[in-house]
Amino acid sequence: MLPSTFPGEDSQTVGRELLLHLIDFLVTNAESDPVVKRLIDSTRIHIMPSMNPDGFEAATVPDCQYSKGRFNMNGEDLNRNFPDAFNSNNAIVQPETQAVINWLKDETFVLSANLHGGALVASYAFDNGNPDTGTLEGYSKSPDDDIFKHLAMTYSSNHASMYKGNQCGNSSVFPDGITNGYAWYQIQGGMQDYNYIWGQCFEITLELSCCKYPPASQLQSFWNDNKAALTEYIKQVHLGIKGQVFDQNGQPMPNVIVEAKGREHVCPYRTNQQGEYYLLLLPGTYVLNATAPGVGSIPKALQVPNGPENYSALKYDFIFPDVSITPRDASCPTKPLYQSFQSPSAALKPALHFLALMIVLCTVFT
Repeated sequence: MLPSTFPGEDSQTVGRELLLHLIDFLVTNAESDPVVKRLIDSTRIHIMPSMNPDGFEAATVPDCQYSKGRFNMNGEDLNRNFPDAFNSNNAIVQPETQAVINWLKDETFVLSANLHGGALVASYAFDNGNPDTGTLEGYSKSPDDDIFKHLAMTYSSNHASMYKGNQCGNSSVFPDGITNGYAWYQIQGGMQDYNYIWGQCFEITLELSCCKYPPASQLQSFWNDNKAALTEYIKQVHLGIKGQVFDQNGQPMPNVIVEAKGREHVCPYRTNQQGEYYLLLLPGTYVLNATAPGVGSIPKALQVPNGPENYSALKYDFIFPDVSITPRDASCPTKPLYQSFQSPSAALKPALHFLALMIVLCTVFT
């Protein structure tokens, strides 16, 4: 099974061009570069060079501070247009937004990034929040905060200068070139939080240029600055654990909740139609719970290695003995319910024995 990743873009020019360079780099070096070959052989890579083609066409004049390309033809900012887990978003969902939402439902994405311009920093979830996630302290912490920091640091430390922290000469200073999204500024209806909460896809936001629309003569230097960072970031899709869940007859079980203890999500991370699950986790020891709603839950302690070193996450399959039914679908709120979140497996008694993934980049395990 291969994990999936997807890089994507909004209307801002640098990210769009970088992703076109990335496509060319991967295709051109698929057989000659051993790193690229292993990456392609072990990973499903989906690249969306532009989410907002209307905006890109509107941004015709180079301008560092402002770009008309922020909005689509209907005048909507697509990175404020997604459902929000903390506040009701009354914006009319745009066709471009709905296309991405449908894409996330059709594909099991594990890792992604969206590319923007106007700063030089890697920003991570949450972009929105409430007191339960720490906003009273000016930070909105997700259950996977350590992983998000690692993902942001991976990109920043492999970038030519992002890691230096304040390369744009403005008032924003980013230690190590990373920031919590909410700590920088609050966003309602952003794609980063949506992908993580509803899409089971870890996403960070990459601000890649001080100028929103720099001169075309600088594009090659932007690629040189970002090539290593993009490659190393895609490798991180192999962090953690992957596997399948089977019933007693060896048939894949969809809709089984598989999560690490202490990292439960408001929208439970579940197996897909092939019974596959993917969990990004840093090296360490974790207790996984495989919970089949209406059936029971099986825990399993596992030692997680550094998967990116070998281009593969730890593989572990769960088997439910004496079960040959399809679990009912686990509840996933479509309204802002984060403040009333309770682990979906908390009410289920453990049973059985042991058991045991705007410019956007998405990666899926294989």
